[in-house]
Amino acid sequence: MGQTTQTPVLIVEDRGPIRIVLLNRPDKLNALDTELTQALHDALEAADRDANVRAIVLTGGGRAFCAGADLSEFKHLTPANQDLVEQRADLTCRTQAMMQKLSKPIVSAVRGAAVGGGAGLAIGCDMMVAGTDLKFGYPELRHSIVPALVMTGLQRSLGRKAAFEMITLGRLIGAEEALTLGLANRVVEPDQVVEAAVAIAEQWASANPRAMAAVKSLYYQVADLPYDEAMAAGRDVNARMRAFSDDKA
Repeated sequence: MGQTTQTPVLIVEDRGPIRIVLLNRPDKLNALDTELTQALHDALEAADRDANVRAIVLTGGGRAFCAGADLSEFKHLTPANQDLVEQRADLTCRTQAMMQKLSKPIVSAVRGAAVGGGAGLAIGCDMMVAGTDLKFGYPELRHSIVPALVMTGLQRSLGRKAAFEMITLGRLIGAEEALTLGLANRVVEPDQVVEAAVAIAEQWASANPRAMAAVKSLYYQVADLPYDEAMAAGRDVNARMRAFSDDKA
């Protein structure tokens, strides 16, 4: 009998200094099971460690970016398997939180559905390119699920009242509304989302990598600090950046 080759749940491609990370469960609309979530976490960590990578594009294969958590796994995630429940929650938490912690900038290229955990991944990136066919939202409450691990990112991206409406009413929004709300940076045709995201990543890749890493780190640091502390953090980076011009790009 011949060997069967299992299709990888995640595909990584390099275009020069740009790393494209593609969720590859198109038959499940790239729903996040444990295997895919772990693969994504590991791929982003690997990209951040790779000195040849200067920017990252996150996208999904097929007609959707990501339909959120794979609900078929929930039958195993019960109080009877509490260790498994906690391990999965921890993995999801670390994966959802890590985009802003990467030293490399990352842009999501999003077409079709980006809901629940998929919505969290899309706006967790530093920028987001949306296809005109975008369906974005948080329908978890309709399934008696709390959107616990995507709530923080949404509130910080959108603001309290609009975020509360989105997570409690479960309405899906399109690309133009996402752009108006500041969740998306660009709207393009669905078949152009990756190329538009790569174009952004190429601009990032042309910058001094130490300066880009410092910009990203400081940007998220000052967002969570009182004004005077944020200015002090900026002062410290300002003093250090004099050495960046001596780096080889």
